[in-house]
Amino acid sequence: MSFTQKYSDWFRRILPSPFSIAILLTIVTLLLTVFVSDKSTSELVVAWQEGLWSSDLLAFAFQMMLMLVLGHTLALSSFFDTLIAWLVKPIKTTAQAAAVVTFTTIVVAFFNWGLGLIFGAILARKLGESFTKKQLPLNYPLIGASGYVGLMVWHGGISGSALTKVAESGHLRSIGHSTSLPEAIYYGDTVFSSMNLTAFASLLIFIPAIFYLLGKQVKAEVPKIKSVVVNSAQSSHLIGMEKLDQSSIVSKTIGILMVGFAGYLAIRFEGPFLGYITPNYINFSLLALCLLLHTNFSSFLNAIDDAIKGSSGILIQFPLYFGILALMQSGGLIALISNWFIAVSTANTLPLFTFFSAGIVNIFVPSGGGQWAIQGPILLEAATKLSVPLPKMILAMTYGDQLTNMLQPFWALPLLSITGLKAKEILPFTLILFLLGLLIFVGVLMVF
Repeated sequence: MSFTQKYSDWFRRILPSPFSIAILLTIVTLLLTVFVSDKSTSELVVAWQEGLWSSDLLAFAFQMMLMLVLGHTLALSSFFDTLIAWLVKPIKTTAQAAAVVTFTTIVVAFFNWGLGLIFGAILARKLGESFTKKQLPLNYPLIGASGYVGLMVWHGGISGSALTKVAESGHLRSIGHSTSLPEAIYYGDTVFSSMNLTAFASLLIFIPAIFYLLGKQVKAEVPKIKSVVVNSAQSSHLIGMEKLDQSSIVSKTIGILMVGFAGYLAIRFEGPFLGYITPNYINFSLLALCLLLHTNFSSFLNAIDDAIKGSSGILIQFPLYFGILALMQSGGLIALISNWFIAVSTANTLPLFTFFSAGIVNIFVPSGGGQWAIQGPILLEAATKLSVPLPKMILAMTYGDQLTNMLQPFWALPLLSITGLKAKEILPFTLILFLLGLLIFVGVLMVF
């Protein structure tokens, strides 16, 4: 049995579904809090139940759902279909394909994680179809893995769960329970900081270059990928207001107006640099672009139906993570874990400890938003006590979270479904992505 087969089987044995993991984590957290807290079990259970339905955190879950669904919907628009066809047309070798897929997917995922995930998957699929039609050899698993690289970039990008939430006024103080924390940390200090831009630029340069060289070395054969034909024919028997759903003029006019208004909000904003970028602003902009770039309302709604299936995990799992957070806060676990971090760390090593711990947590909690709900309060308290800059600590968590997506195949499921590949086929190449990302992220955290 090959190493990758053993690796894939190992993950299947030790990791149940993400929902089951959330249930198990809830039970473990309850037992720990009962052991370390002076509160009664009934008080802790009440705190857990109230945490499930925290209105602020449920709003966060809905924002993340919309960000995924709208990004996915945007990837299914006619504009991106045309863009992908244009990108695919001149590519004739595995090396070229690997470089183009990694480069474009990294760029797209930096703007939106749902868009990047589906864009990379569709681009890989279209390349498989193109090479099949042209009867050219291609290492299809390598291209599939290349389309997954966006999940190693997303949390440090514009749609990163932690970075969007800390930019919201009052969020830090609400989860950190301290008035000494800043009102917000804006994108100028996180997404567009010199440290994060260096990490992004390094990924954008080195990964396509190395995958280009890798594409020259791996074996290739003519793939057998059937072309998927989408029937976009419109009914010729529309009556009354049914015509509104099929009207390109109406949908694009509204899209243009909304895009213009998003630009107006950015221009008139008078606060901190890029302070206008919040989850609500991102979702409004995504909705505007969806309406603008889809053919009509009908096309948009059909894409929504396809995209919304991928958000079910957020819908049902996030409340469980919020309950875990409430248990940790009520039972004193956050202070206990933070004090341990402080005891074994210095101001220089704390970001690295945060990075590695976030990578481990992500394997068991494959959700950036859920992970921020659990780990965010701990790192905020530890960073405050050791006087470590909060933006660096938050970015360290996002780097660790996104990196081990290359080991954890949970978020690869949509890509595997679209490409027709199996997890064991892409794992050898995602392991290479993991090692490259490890070098880049650790290097950036040590230099800055």
